[in-house]
Amino acid sequence: MKIIALLNELESILHEGTHVPFSSRVMVNTEEALEIIQEIMHSLPDEIKQAQWIKEERKKILLEAQKESEKILNDAESKIRSMVDENQITQSAYLEAQEIRKKAEEISREIRKSTNDYADSILKNLQMQIKELSETIEDNRKQLKGK
Repeated sequence: MKIIALLNELESILHEGTHVPFSSRVMVNTEEALEIIQEIMHSLPDEIKQAQWIKEERKKILLEAQKESEKILNDAESKIRSMVDENQITQSAYLEAQEIRKKAEEISREIRKSTNDYADSILKNLQMQIKELSETIEDNRKQLKGK
């Protein structure tokens, strides 16, 4: 395999390099080492390049999925808040409707009572007038009989 041969060549360049006194460093021909590294890069199988691309795409997909899940969660929370608010509005409207109905029934009772009192007053006056008229008629009849 070409890559192994190039790696062996790079290794021998490092071993054959000049050692810097009093250190573990080695001086090598940089151009030669870089050329070998470039050849190794070009010789890498497509599967390794694809694996790198897949790794990067996976990262992008995970980030997009994370963003999408956060958006879905935020939308769900917003919907829940909206539903809670709607429920509270509905309950408030229901309670207000009950109060309005109670007031309407109370007003209706008062109107009915006032109407009954008024009708009773008229009937009482009418009854008194009829009684007076009846007494007048009775007196008139007695006067007619007495003559």
